[in-house]
Amino acid sequence: MSLIKFEIFRTVIESGTLSKAAETLKLTQSAVSHAIASLENEFGFTLLIRNRSGVILTENGSNMLAYMEEMLKLNEQMMQEAAKINGIETGVVRIGTIPSVSIQWIPSIIKQFREAFPLIDLKLYEGNYDEITQWIMDGKIDFGFLSLPASKSFETIPIKNDPLHCIVPDSHPLFHHDKIQFKSLDKEPFIMPKSTIDNDVRRILKKHNINPHVQYEIAEDQAIISMVQNGLGISILPSMILYRLPVNVRAIPLESNVYRSIGIGATSFTHISPSTRKLVEFIQKQFQE
Repeated sequence: MSLIKFEIFRTVIESGTLSKAAETLKLTQSAVSHAIASLENEFGFTLLIRNRSGVILTENGSNMLAYMEEMLKLNEQMMQEAAKINGIETGVVRIGTIPSVSIQWIPSIIKQFREAFPLIDLKLYEGNYDEITQWIMDGKIDFGFLSLPASKSFETIPIKNDPLHCIVPDSHPLFHHDKIQFKSLDKEPFIMPKSTIDNDVRRILKKHNINPHVQYEIAEDQAIISMVQNGLGISILPSMILYRLPVNVRAIPLESNVYRSIGIGATSFTHISPSTRKLVEFIQKQFQE
């Protein structure tokens, strides 16, 4: 077995098809297929199920992938350490990010970091908090952006507080208020955000003993804004998401200036690769300034 085969296998899973993996790795599809078949022969069982839409991991394949990712991670750390000894900053850093961070922060971070460290490659994995938490635990990513507090098994670094606002349409009695009292939300028709900030919103509502009438639970931020615009309910969203509101929708601060705390999390910041440490330090410096 070889690390090259492990890398091919991981890329197939990330790409979803043999052809896309071959394109990413600049190999022929035949070479990719041969590498997977070779691994299956060496292990003695099937790793992938191939169908018209792509590939599906078998249970055994999923178990083996976890070990492969750990070995690839250790190999990457070793090569980065060797490069560091030789005075070269190189490597790959895999980052888990939520949509609002991808839009507001990531482009600037990548641009400036690449200018400082052109040989360090950054790979992004976008998902919700639960997915990022799982990716960190599985070793798929080096670290991820999370809402704090995160899993107790992680080390975390706070980055920035993102204020939460109530969004209301111009047809709503609260539209002209300068600040929203929590008691005003009780029993109100409400659109509950899902997947990226629902834990933050639910935590705050519970803390203030507020029980809005949840009409819908929606994962897509722009869909929530559109539903509010059409008078289907009000909602609570972070300020980072509210960058292009319709003219008839207003974002109003909540009492007590509530916020979600965004940070980065990893299994350990002590044992991360040199390239990952460079990026973590770079991000910390960016937000300290």
